[in-house]
Amino acid sequence: MRCSIINPKWFGIGSKFAHLTSAHPCFGIKAYHKVARIHLPVAPLCNIQCNYCTRALNKCEWRPGVASCVMNLEEAIKRIESEIKTNPKLKVVGIAGPGESLYNKLTFDVLSIIKERWNWLIRCISTNGLLIEDKIEDLANLNLNSATITINAINPEIGAKIYEWINYNGKIIEGIEGARILIDKQLRGIEALVNKGVVVKVNTVLIPEINMSEIEKIASEAVKRGASLMNIIPLIPLYKFKDMRGPTCEELERARRIAESYIPQFRLCKLCRADAYGFLGSTYFHG
Repeated sequence: MRCSIINPKWFGIGSKFAHLTSAHPCFGIKAYHKVARIHLPVAPLCNIQCNYCTRALNKCEWRPGVASCVMNLEEAIKRIESEIKTNPKLKVVGIAGPGESLYNKLTFDVLSIIKERWNWLIRCISTNGLLIEDKIEDLANLNLNSATITINAINPEIGAKIYEWINYNGKIIEGIEGARILIDKQLRGIEALVNKGVVVKVNTVLIPEINMSEIEKIASEAVKRGASLMNIIPLIPLYKFKDMRGPTCEELERARRIAESYIPQFRLCKLCRADAYGFLGSTYFHG
């Protein structure tokens, strides 16, 4: 049964989520045109294969999983130094690929230096969630502020239609078993992050012919585990789903209304590249 749940983490004086709504453009409309962020493309490797995902290095596509280059440690630090000097509105630094942030050691190296030199910056990652539990102490030591976890299903049978395989502990696991492990790790990952004081947003790729029926379950489980916000984004037909259709505007809004009975919805996502920077309303990338 659906109900309107008021999670104390959403609102309230001094809550971390309330702070992020005005300080992080991907968490609240107040910051959308006022706060700048930067994505550092230092994480090229990925440990799962989604049937809708093709990672790429180019300057022509505008979508997740794409960057113009992969930066090394020195390049990333120089890039953020430059942006701090030229953009006084910069408050957020994120690592969002072009692969899986937690599957790349450089993510932790970069965030560690940022913590040491610019601890005032909000530090954020995007992740598929498979390694959160394994890396939670490292993330806590970095004083991570926020995280976005992409969760596309709760039912492993549905997940098996979306994920081709996962790579966990050096083993490639396919089908329902791989999806079951991933989903379990994602949900436990939300709890692990929230227990460390990290604000969690859940992203869900809406694939109308596959996971529309999962939206309510994802929203319900996300809020139950402590997530504060949800962002439902449309499928971009690529890879094995290149011939599938994305959702209509009506389907996308219907999914958001269903999920909103459980958890607040973010409706301003720009499907950013892994090297995007600037204001979310007028974004650029490292070209």
